[in-house]
Amino acid sequence: MTLNQQSARTFDDDVLLYFHPSMENLAREIANKCDGQKKEAESYSRRVCFCDKIRWRHFNDGFPDLFIDDVKAMAGKDVIFLGSFHSPEVIFEQLSLLYAFPRYLARSFHFIMPYFPTGTMERIDLEGQIATAKTLATLLSAIPLSAKGPAQIMIYDIHALQERFYFSDTVIPRLVTAIPLLQRELDQLSDCSNLAYAFPDDGAYKRFHHHFKDDRTIICAKVRDGTSRTVTVKDGHPEGKHVIIIDDLVQTGGTLRECAKALVQRGAEKISAYVTHAIFPKESWKHFIGCTPEFENFWMTDSVPHAVEICKNPPFKMISLCDSISESLLGYDLMPQ
Repeated sequence: MTLNQQSARTFDDDVLLYFHPSMENLAREIANKCDGQKKEAESYSRRVCFCDKIRWRHFNDGFPDLFIDDVKAMAGKDVIFLGSFHSPEVIFEQLSLLYAFPRYLARSFHFIMPYFPTGTMERIDLEGQIATAKTLATLLSAIPLSAKGPAQIMIYDIHALQERFYFSDTVIPRLVTAIPLLQRELDQLSDCSNLAYAFPDDGAYKRFHHHFKDDRTIICAKVRDGTSRTVTVKDGHPEGKHVIIIDDLVQTGGTLRECAKALVQRGAEKISAYVTHAIFPKESWKHFIGCTPEFENFWMTDSVPHAVEICKNPPFKMISLCDSISESLLGYDLMPQ
């Protein structure tokens, strides 16, 4: 196709980007980033159309009263929805939309859900436990087929990789990682040549160690002593290093703080941390302000909406998923069809 033919293409090839209100800023950044990178590269890719067309209303009883303005515009278009299941209160309203998009004749449908919230409940250890990760995967697997086939679901740093098999064949999970974004940040540190990377348990090590050099990795482990648990350094050498503790998510942060203590006791010079998903229920992030040992940096992504507010307080620092999502879309989803 010649440049003249490319410039003559109509907006019929736009990709429509809808979003949950909690993710509006990230959605706007993604749309701007995709268009900006396209112009900088002087190459043709399809335009991302930021669609603020959903009315997120509620009836008096609290149940959602949703409406998509100009819904006929999505007929024959590739549609993306950027959502967030950060709270049970917002899941039902978004599921209602996810099921509706393909039925309004979207040519294809992609759901970007950075945080898979039930990931830590992926197995049954005792009779009576409920694997809610399977339940949520079943609900998402009910998204109807579009004209081009199954919906694709993009998830960042899911807690257990085997959870991809909880989804049925009617959807396609795309499991991606935000670790390359962290690596960009670490490369900018003045002491980047003196870094070591610690994992608070074997699970975190298995998920992330292949992104880092083996001679710089440290594995911590929880040791149970009666009713108490402590964290020890199981393998690796933190002595004199700026150690970055890496995990997929944080809840109260108790394990991270205990891990930091163990690393300092073994001679770590400085401590920083990174998590993709900063859950921090009941404002537990405040435990990291003025704590001992002190955290030099605590990086997190905007996979959950409240992370943006948390990062207004040091030592927390934001790594936006915008670049990663935009690069993924430009590398595949926005290629000419």
